Amino acid sequence: MQKLKSITSRAIPLPVENIDTDQIIPARFLKSIDKKGFGEHLFRDWRYDMQSNLPDPGFVLNNPKYIGQILVAGNNFGCGSSREHAAWALTDYGFKVVISSFFADIFKGNALNNGLLPVKVSEGFLKEMLADITQNPHKEITVDVEKQTVALGGRTENFEIDSYKKICLINGYDDIDFLVSRKQAITEFELKTQKIYEN
Repeated sequence: MQKLKSITSRAIPLPVENIDTDQIIPARFLKSIDKKGFGEHLFRDWRYDMQSNLPDPGFVLNNPKYIGQILVAGNNFGCGSSREHAAWALTDYGFKVVISSFFADIFKGNALNNGLLPVKVSEGFLKEMLADITQNPHKEITVDVEKQTVALGGRTENFEIDSYKKICLINGYDDIDFLVSRKQAITEFELKTQKIYEN
């Protein structure tokens, strides 16, 4: 995984509540175990007209004035099924951070396991962010993983993140990488334990 210590980026507003994983990546595209290629089908049924199969100009991802590596979505993002492909699709599309006022627990875990940071903010701040970036597409949001802060304009909020997942994000570790990074400490512990049992 790529390291994520902090990011400053323009953002894409998606003020829709209760976005479930089937909307993020429809089930008919879950035919691969490779994480690559899912980005082109992100929000497929919203991005494309179902009859013409052409991009829907009314959907925000098809609007050229909105770009960025941060998605700002409505409350209760990632609900529904437990499919990890939802996180794969978001990261493959290019998102590094999703901001909402609530995340489904399973989605949150899947996101963190795949280098995608779910940032939970207050409902009031989320409402302000959505309004601000919708009206001012060039506005940038700064997310600092080390300080656990998210900032837009003159307002900043802290967000919570599991301390272990924070270490993994900052260093670009998956679970195996983390264990490898602790190899010396693990070896020393094993030797120490072995000596105790030998005595």
